[in-house]
Amino acid sequence: MFQTFFYQPIFNLLIWLYNIIPGHDLGLAIIALTVIIKLALLPLSKQSIKSQKALQELQPKIDEIKKKYADKKEEQAKAMMELYKREKVNPFSSCLPLLVQLPFLWAVFMVFRDGLNGGALDLVYSFISRPEALKVISFGFLNLSQPNMVLAVLAGLAQFWQAKMMTTKRPEIKSEGSRDENIMAIMNKQMLYFMPILTVVICMQFSSGLALYWLTTTILTAFQQLYIFKRKEAKNDKVIEGEVIK
Repeated sequence: MFQTFFYQPIFNLLIWLYNIIPGHDLGLAIIALTVIIKLALLPLSKQSIKSQKALQELQPKIDEIKKKYADKKEEQAKAMMELYKREKVNPFSSCLPLLVQLPFLWAVFMVFRDGLNGGALDLVYSFISRPEALKVISFGFLNLSQPNMVLAVLAGLAQFWQAKMMTTKRPEIKSEGSRDENIMAIMNKQMLYFMPILTVVICMQFSSGLALYWLTTTILTAFQQLYIFKRKEAKNDKVIEGEVIK
């Protein structure tokens, strides 16, 4: 079922793009495939970005509630629910879109893991022209069937840029009973660096076609975040200006 509804359609879309792109450049086909998948999942990723940012901005208030009701778990939970309701934030709304996207992301991973060696060409639909073999040399010099350190590092740097943009700077908590919050802040900071390193390690283990996809989709996500954040800032500025005029 996974192969029929996820892997095969994405693989065939890649082959179709490969066929129609002048010169049959696999790298350009991968970039085009990334853009199409990104556009298809745009509503989900947009909702996820907004929710993640909202939760980040709400974190100081969440920490205050945790500290205030440290020994009263029921009151803490009630206060948290009231906060989410008042701020109109769903704590699960950032996770659900990501869960929906997981089958697509896993299918893309498998396409670049198994499909670039030509062994999956038997899965090409009958109405799509089947190439005898895929030209894995892209842009005249890049072998997409082999790992590439430069692309892997670029994918890691893009991952860091995108994650760094999402973080909200929070003041260090010095008060009594703040140990858990400080530990969480340290863990979040470590994850900011750990995920890019993990990205580089993963991309170095597989074909650079996967690294090219990862780099492209991360850059697109980063620019999407920039656009959403700029719009939100402009909206907030208009609200403030309106209040000043009143």
